[in-house]
Formats: sequence, structure tokens, C-alpha cells
Amino acid sequence: MLDSAPCPCGRCDARSRPLPYAACCGALHQRFAASGCWDAPDAEALMRSRYSAYTLDLLDYLRATWHPDTRPAVLAPNEPGLKWLGLQIKARAQQDAEHAEVEFVARSKLGGRAFRLHETSRFVRLDGQWHYLDGNLR
Repeated sequence: MLDSAPCPCGRCDARSRPLPYAACCGALHQRFAASGCWDAPDAEALMRSRYSAYTLDLLDYLRATWHPDTRPAVLAPNEPGLKWLGLQIKARAQQDAEHAEVEFVARSKLGGRAFRLHETSRFVRLDGQWHYLDGNLR
């Protein structure tokens, strides 16, 4: 992906302009590729970076950012023809310094059919880094 292209997560700056990938999720993805750390500042940033990783098939990043207690043994790449259409953050809540939730809707299209994933995801901070724990689908 071009670093100057709009980030797949859809985050915008203060003037409502889409942030470039390199200045948004790309920074976390690159940090992980270089050091194995991602250092997302909060659960929402990790949620957004995971969505972008799904759109780009960054399976190593997805596995690393998944809590070890709930991480699947194998992650499959996107189905051929799957197109991710966008991410909307509906709500975010920080329970304490180590626990947070992010409610989101991710939209995709496959074979002419539209899909909508609405989930409230739970995140836990381990060793200073946020991890996706699990989620409740709606």
C-alpha cells in the first residue's frame, strides 16, 4: 500500500481530511515489522490498526495483537475478491488502565453481496501493549 494513500481505517485529521496510511495505522504496522512491538496508544488505535491489517492481510500483525489466551492457532487470508468498504467506530470506553472496549461496524463486499460486522471488542493491556481479547457480535 502506498504510504500516502488514505488509511483504510478512515481516521481523519482535525480538518476532516483522511490521514495517510503512513501517519496512521501504517506507523504501527511498520513499528511491528521492525521491532515486534506496536505500542498503540489506546484500544481504539489498536482496533483501527487491526481493521487496516485485515484489509491488507497482515496476518502476523493480527496474531501478535491478539491476546494469547484467545488467539486462534491459524488465521486465514482474506477470501479472493473480498473488498473492505470501511470502518465506523460507534463507541469507546476505558474501564481502567488495563481494560477497554470499542464498538465498531466494519463493512465488506464479496461476490456482489454486502456484509456488515457489528462488534463490541474487548481489549487488555499486557506488558504495556494493548491486545484484542474477544468480542460480542451484534
